[in-house]
Amino acid sequence: MIIHTVSRGDSVYLLSQRYQTAVDLIVQANELDQPEDLVVGQALVIPIDSYTVQPGESLYLIAQKLNTTYQTLAAYNDLSLEAPLLIGQVLAVPKPAERPIVSNAYIEPSGGVVSERLQQSARSKAPYLTYLAPFTYRVNRDGTLNPPPLDDFPAIAEANGAALMMVITNLEEGAFSEELGRLILTDNTVQTRLLDEIIQTATDMNYRDVHFDFEFLPAELKESYNDFLRRAKQRLQANDLLLSTALAPKNRADQPGQWYAAHDYKAHGEIADMVVLMTYEWGYSGGPPMAVSPIGPVRAVVEYALTEMPAEKILLGQNLYGYDWTLPYEPGGEYARALSPNQAIQLARSMNQTIQYDEEAQAPFFNYWDAEGNQHEVWFEDARSIQAKFDLIRELNLRGISYWKLGLAFPQNWLLLQDQFAIVKNV
Repeated sequence: MIIHTVSRGDSVYLLSQRYQTAVDLIVQANELDQPEDLVVGQALVIPIDSYTVQPGESLYLIAQKLNTTYQTLAAYNDLSLEAPLLIGQVLAVPKPAERPIVSNAYIEPSGGVVSERLQQSARSKAPYLTYLAPFTYRVNRDGTLNPPPLDDFPAIAEANGAALMMVITNLEEGAFSEELGRLILTDNTVQTRLLDEIIQTATDMNYRDVHFDFEFLPAELKESYNDFLRRAKQRLQANDLLLSTALAPKNRADQPGQWYAAHDYKAHGEIADMVVLMTYEWGYSGGPPMAVSPIGPVRAVVEYALTEMPAEKILLGQNLYGYDWTLPYEPGGEYARALSPNQAIQLARSMNQTIQYDEEAQAPFFNYWDAEGNQHEVWFEDARSIQAKFDLIRELNLRGISYWKLGLAFPQNWLLLQDQFAIVKNV
């Protein structure tokens, strides 16, 4: 695979000639809805087995494009590092080392039903997943559970060697509830009933992992949460069930704020079999426009996490969406609209905008004016931004990745994931 950034004058046909691959492969790989009309600045994933040297290129520059090192490229082609390359010379592309990776994806039905579109998303993405995580089982105040609609999710997971992850939250009336969280974590009767129901449901529905996503808990509940997880771990382990948690993106132990304070990285690292770092939403629907998961803050969270827990317990959280903000941003004003990476490309094309790339954040963006005269700013994900996250996973030897959430078109992610990693199955 190679990642190509579209320049003015590029066409799918010309790129197929340059990279010696079929037009249809480029179109299919990127799910191009209008392949005859590429967007300047758009990133394309191009499946190739060989690379033809262009004027002015060196081993180093080509290796960067191929996401490898120039030493590896030279060795793979039996070339001397000192020998100059010839224009038109064909180089074999080294396959990246397929190191095992655990991949999870949340999937969230809306309105109490599973749409056909969401079922199709589960079917098409399950081959790339270790875990499929229906979102969410909501806890009632007596410790009983309200399940999400599942439809064919269990059968889809089983057919593709993916395990089901049972997500438990303190969501109440559409928001994470401090009051419900306090009840769960401090009332022994509620806890007992909750754990009984979790184990019974997990056994009946063939869940492999129980995943606690308790958010917006006050700081004074930190130890209560830790104690609850210890109790849950004991019960779950006795029933051959794994335990995982979702952690807010902290970069230090004493980070203030209700999203962070009760999440104890050290304790979760000791208790849980694995954790999901929610490394996204720096740019969020109610905030000012910026990259949703800029690489610098993401790295800072992971580097802090590694001081509290081993790398083999960490799944890097990754968004499969972007946002379209209306400017000027005003706190409490209009919320940004979520959109998929493919929708962002379509929007840039319809507005005749060039896509730019922020090297510091490692994320694409563009601006446009709508028909009513309002200016917009759009940040999203593309092959380059996801490659930066895959590089981080490799560099820091993390266990894997966890996506929020299925149902949004981002074909490049799945191609690059499959190309560079061996998905762990049948856990």
